[in-house]
Amino acid sequence: MNEFILILLQGPEGLLWPSLPRVSLSPKPSLSAWPGPVVAPGGNVTLRCRGILRAGRFALYKAGAAEPVRLREEAGDGAEFLFTGATTVQQGRYSCRYQTQASPGAWSEPSDPLVMLVTDKLPKPSLVALPGPVLTPGTNVSLRCQGLVGGMSFALYRVGRPGPLQYLDSAWAWADFALGGPGTSGTYSCYYHTPAAPYVLSERSDPLVISLAEPASLDYTLGNTIRLGLAGLVFIALGGLVFLDWLSRKAGNPKPFRLLPPHPLCRVFVKHLIRPGTALIRLDTVPVPRGVHSLNPHFTDEGTETERS
Repeated sequence: MNEFILILLQGPEGLLWPSLPRVSLSPKPSLSAWPGPVVAPGGNVTLRCRGILRAGRFALYKAGAAEPVRLREEAGDGAEFLFTGATTVQQGRYSCRYQTQASPGAWSEPSDPLVMLVTDKLPKPSLVALPGPVLTPGTNVSLRCQGLVGGMSFALYRVGRPGPLQYLDSAWAWADFALGGPGTSGTYSCYYHTPAAPYVLSERSDPLVISLAEPASLDYTLGNTIRLGLAGLVFIALGGLVFLDWLSRKAGNPKPFRLLPPHPLCRVFVKHLIRPGTALIRLDTVPVPRGVHSLNPHFTDEGTETERS
């Protein structure tokens, strides 16, 4: 909203009313370039200003200039400003406004700015992968080729393929190329150019490598699962042994609980091998001498405590 301060001056003939600028509520127009906002030196380009309401006058502005650089009287909703034999002096940021026939002298809001370039070579674009250049199996990736101005044509290339992999026309200053499938990994690059002749091309972007993440080894995962399961069983067995020994001592049984059959062919001993920074659990199956039936080293087969050294 425009705000003004009204200052009244006292003159010989009374109050002097200053002239106030007329403010229009007309919506802002749109400004576009045909065939595009990039033109080669000596080429032609047309800037089109189109309003929402029926207008009677159009004005084209260039950033840095206080007055309009072009004026057109048009009884319609749009006007065209033609530039022939374009030079670098004419490149810059432009906007436009219009006056309606119902409110002559009241200008609309300015359009969004449009950048016009006069060059024979566009700046090199950038190429990035969204969400990232390393993919997991079954996921897709989008490659964004980012240029300088909108309204360009974009091409995506892959090393090992002679022609463009994909073409896209975009109204924005970038284009997104969707990729997926097992053959996605590779080295990519892109470039962009004006959509119509005479073409103005950019350099190729820097290469971007897309790779697939190696899946975790199934054998390795299965082995870890088995190890963790065995370790859990061992700890459960140890807890059971400690609990049974505690029950035997609490009941006052002079003969401790026999943990294994009297005459087994083999016995399972749990050995703890502690190394710096590690804790390994190993199960060994070894023969047990006849007459030994308890894991408690202080009790013999007869249930009497041996002498301690």
